[in-house]
Amino acid sequence: MAALRRKFGEDYQVVNTSRGATFSSAPVKKKRQRFVEKNGRCNVQHGNLGGETSRYLSDLFTTLVDLKWRWNLLIFILTYTIAWLVMASMWWIIAFIRGDLNHGHDATYTPCVANVYNFPSAFLFFIETEATIGYGYRYITEKCPEGIILFLFQSLLGSIVDAFLIGCMFIKMSQPKKRAETLMFSQDAVISQRDGKLCLMFRVGNLRNSHMVSAQIRCKLIKSRQTPEGEFLPLDQCELDVGFGTGADQLFLVSPLTICHEINPKSPFFDLSQRSLMNEQFEIVVILEGIVETTGMTCQARTSYTEDEVLWGHRFLPVMSLEEGFFRVDYSQFHSTFEVPTPPYSVKECEEKSSLTSPTGTPHHEHAFPMDCLEAGDDGVGPGSCKLPSKLQKMNSSGREELQRKVLRLSSQHSEKASSTGDLPLKLQRLCSSPVQGDGESRFHLKALKVGFQPMAMSTGDLHHRSLPQTPAVTYPHTPLHTPMSSTGGRPEDNLPPKLRRMNADR
Repeated sequence: MAALRRKFGEDYQVVNTSRGATFSSAPVKKKRQRFVEKNGRCNVQHGNLGGETSRYLSDLFTTLVDLKWRWNLLIFILTYTIAWLVMASMWWIIAFIRGDLNHGHDATYTPCVANVYNFPSAFLFFIETEATIGYGYRYITEKCPEGIILFLFQSLLGSIVDAFLIGCMFIKMSQPKKRAETLMFSQDAVISQRDGKLCLMFRVGNLRNSHMVSAQIRCKLIKSRQTPEGEFLPLDQCELDVGFGTGADQLFLVSPLTICHEINPKSPFFDLSQRSLMNEQFEIVVILEGIVETTGMTCQARTSYTEDEVLWGHRFLPVMSLEEGFFRVDYSQFHSTFEVPTPPYSVKECEEKSSLTSPTGTPHHEHAFPMDCLEAGDDGVGPGSCKLPSKLQKMNSSGREELQRKVLRLSSQHSEKASSTGDLPLKLQRLCSSPVQGDGESRFHLKALKVGFQPMAMSTGDLHHRSLPQTPAVTYPHTPLHTPMSSTGGRPEDNLPPKLRRMNADR
């Protein structure tokens, strides 16, 4: 463990490097039938084709290419052997019909083909002609028109057979399937956290120095399911997102890469947990496609992972190391994994728990209560007949009078300021323009209201009055506003601006 921590850092906490130590008491599951083998071969056989087998002969070239090598070699040898024997037999038949076989050693007789007096000699003549060896001992004479026609037919047929069989063998040998042998996939897939998210990961690598141009990877989840209508789908295919939207599926496959599938609400593994993984039956098919750099042909490599090959709470060991002037890949650790702390719950369960323990996601709004609510009692009965929250009820029970004074003091602050009657609010302007009637107390109240508004702008004649002393507020029972009064004991008119003094004197 200490060696692993020195190699990978303190962030890598190794819990247990043994694979089966997590659930040692779990029963061993029987290995079931795979849809795609680990080497990429699809385990599917077509049967009961009936009359559809004729379609294979319509595309004979592809049929021969798809055959196994032993059948290809057998067809190659048989085709040339049969063609040679048939053509040699035709040359022997011509010699037999013309009677050349009876005058084989007669120097005065001119045969169709010189020095052909039996079947072996006819076969050798065909081989020399077909292979363009031309020893010069056997040749066609000008007195055999049927031999000239057969020679032309032999040349055409030989070119067609050579092009067909040699082309088939060339395509068979240059197939990109062999390039897929040097593309590696990890033996197991792992599920662990990456960047705070639960992910399904596996590793791919390229053993050759030549690159795979435009390499792209795709994943399919093959799992049986039943539709809401009752239809049973035995091998339903579902796409696994490995970065299609972000471009992460386009690989620069120079060094081994770890392919990541984020498990989110859109993933088919949204409700998969460590315990439910033991009872699941699915298969993940991985398809890696790209263009071979040397030949320009498209190559496809495949593999699959069943549910018993998906390790919960594991992570791949790093294989890259920096040497002097280059990066080194250690393929001996390509398939190695180690355990890391991972929650055994599914993403769905984690989201449900977080939604229950955390407050709702609605934004917090401040509640404004009217003044009548502040005067209500603990039982909610008061002037406003409204129910206060428990926190305000405690505050009300402890210091309701103090809270009321604070709220009234805040509500009595005015933001309007005026320097003359034209700048005063409309209500005060009407009060100032109307004749004042009543006793001295109401007149004094009106003047006190006027005093409460400090000027914002003054004329040059009023500059000596811009700094008025602050006077304490006098509150009357019938007045909701706090009016500043003079602290010197003089008349209130002395603290008014000159314009208001002149207006009061005129009245």
